Amino acid sequence: MGLDLAAVGSLTAVFSVLGMVGGIAAGGVIARFGARRMLLLGLAATALGTAAGAAAPGYGALLASRVLEGLGFLMITVAGPAALQRLVTPARRDLAFALWSCYMPAGMAVAMLASQAFADWHAYWWCAGAAALLALACVALLAPPSATGASLSWRGLRQDTIDTLGTAGPVLLSLTFMLYSLMFFALFSFLPVLLMERLGLSLAQAGLYSAIATAANVIGNLGAGMLLARGWRRSTLIAIACASMALIALLIFRSGAPAMTIFLLCVAFSAVGGLIPATLLGSAPLLAPRPALAAASVGLVMQGSNLGQVIGPVTVGAVIDRHGWPSAAWVVVAAGAGGLLIAWGLRRLGRRASQAARL
Repeated sequence: MGLDLAAVGSLTAVFSVLGMVGGIAAGGVIARFGARRMLLLGLAATALGTAAGAAAPGYGALLASRVLEGLGFLMITVAGPAALQRLVTPARRDLAFALWSCYMPAGMAVAMLASQAFADWHAYWWCAGAAALLALACVALLAPPSATGASLSWRGLRQDTIDTLGTAGPVLLSLTFMLYSLMFFALFSFLPVLLMERLGLSLAQAGLYSAIATAANVIGNLGAGMLLARGWRRSTLIAIACASMALIALLIFRSGAPAMTIFLLCVAFSAVGGLIPATLLGSAPLLAPRPALAAASVGLVMQGSNLGQVIGPVTVGAVIDRHGWPSAAWVVVAAGAGGLLIAWGLRRLGRRASQAARL
């Protein structure tokens, strides 16, 4: 379509903006109509939006298709954990949420690799829509029906929002996810450029290296599930990940290490950072004000994630433009320090929480 960077940025930002403002509301809708039903609706909306985007005749239609796709994605990311909370036993909960949390790094890595196999973006989008339909069929065939809740009303939704925002646990988890997303996307939004400058890679090679580094996040996701199942405290994993990401960022941006060492540090940054999403998503239902607000609590946590995705690249980009690449480290260090403070707050909160939460 010959779009400029501003137009491309708008298409990309639709997902994050919708998730940034609509997470709690999505949780309320899911609690009312059932997680399975809304998961199916979200997958259908994603498939329809992707197909509409592939067939869009112009920018306006393409942007509208992204809104529909973004709404579907929002419903999926909130309904999925709500469904898991019902389906798995307490002993398997943390591992199940760890597997679920792999969707973002695994999806990003697959997208980076798959996009290089298509000469035309339309064909790529059609394939993405087909993948969403396949997921829809799997959920329809395999997921058991879920119970519905009380009737939905503006008054009830407002009260659910007040109750969720008034509970320390979900708020602290949301702030942690915001800081994690800020740290992660502060590096990975610019990783291809960094690799091309430091390693002298071509654009295609930088995409491959970025996919490898992104996929390493899955290691941390699954590792968190196993460690939590062994009795590790959630606040401990968050603190380890935040401190490690801050230290590694200093080495990446300020050490002057050899080029391949920089890449391996990016892999380590991604892997250790993966401890955080699995920990947060598994904790959100446990710290909800009441069981009926589990989906709303997950929605609030996802709002924090999307807020970090919006402000992270913008903040780091502005810092790099003004002060150069080495200064980007201090943004990550500041966010990591904030994560350590929140981990301490979660540990204190754990003294009053249930044993199942094990903060």
